[in-house]
Amino acid sequence: MTTTVPPLLEALAGRRPRRLPVWFMRQAGRSLPEYRAAREGLTMLESCLRPQVAAEITVQPVRRHRVDAAIFFSDIMVPLRLAGVAVEISPGIGPVFEKPVRSADDVRELVAHEPGDPQPVVEAVRLARAELDGVPSGDASWTPLIGFAGAPFTLAAYLVEGKPSRDHLAARALMHADPASWDALLGWCARVSGAFLRAQVEAGAAAVQLFDSWAGSLRRDDYVAHVAPYSKAALDAVSGVPKIHFGTGTGHLLPDVRDAGADAVGVDYRTPLDEANRLLGGATPLQGNVDPAMLAAGWDALSAHARDVVTRGYAAPGHVVNLGHGVPETTDPDVLTRLVELVHALPGSAKSAAEGAA
Repeated sequence: MTTTVPPLLEALAGRRPRRLPVWFMRQAGRSLPEYRAAREGLTMLESCLRPQVAAEITVQPVRRHRVDAAIFFSDIMVPLRLAGVAVEISPGIGPVFEKPVRSADDVRELVAHEPGDPQPVVEAVRLARAELDGVPSGDASWTPLIGFAGAPFTLAAYLVEGKPSRDHLAARALMHADPASWDALLGWCARVSGAFLRAQVEAGAAAVQLFDSWAGSLRRDDYVAHVAPYSKAALDAVSGVPKIHFGTGTGHLLPDVRDAGADAVGVDYRTPLDEANRLLGGATPLQGNVDPAMLAAGWDALSAHARDVVTRGYAAPGHVVNLGHGVPETTDPDVLTRLVELVHALPGSAKSAAEGAA
């Protein structure tokens, strides 16, 4: 029977669609020549805040690869820029802040900023949705758009360090040296991230993903006490759509990542999906977790690895195939297209795989 529910949303609801859904983190841009053409002459943040440009980049990978979802083209720094925080994204470095947040006075000054006007984001989502509504996905006549935001800890880590850091020592020190300022900082980050997610959902996003790039640097007790409540606050800002929570290096935190308000958990490439399913009690839809390095390892190695990921993912109630981190910018786009075709040709469940082998 034909369904109007795209495979992505079926899988996030814990069901097994006939076709395995697949999309890639950082698919909106990075390796595509059409992305570089769309962004020519524009900085990253300028590209994100020009609705026509952001919408065009959002739908490019759906046109090229026929993935089962678009991820909204933006950056985790956009809500900070909209709130009036002085931040730039320096090529080859990443986010750089004019004034790092290091003291109680710095925190008080920061949290006085209100979430900014999301109109450029709203308009970009609406433009992208207008095109995606006519692009089939599985048996459905439309392809869903995923909204996203950076998790409060990741935003706070950038704000405190003032630039990318390998170990986030200053952020982790502030967490313990001044718990009141830390709570105020994380609460503000949750508010702006939550508002950013809500704007995307209200404009038409059919699911959301909260990215916690740096939570893997934390001990579990620190994550549970000082971080997870704020991730939950950000996720709780939206309702009515499935919520994916993804972090890198978070194999030791997976149940806590789920319990922060997620309907599905993204698993990075370090933790096999059958092990992740066991840690989560067999009741949580999973997303992941092809190793991005395998995209450059040759088709034989990549295809064998992708089949193994899918087989391990059969243990979960639902599985969205994805990378275990973002698309490297040096990736050959044709490899991604071929990987999508492979995933779509594989059985959607262990039962259908067994029936096909019989």
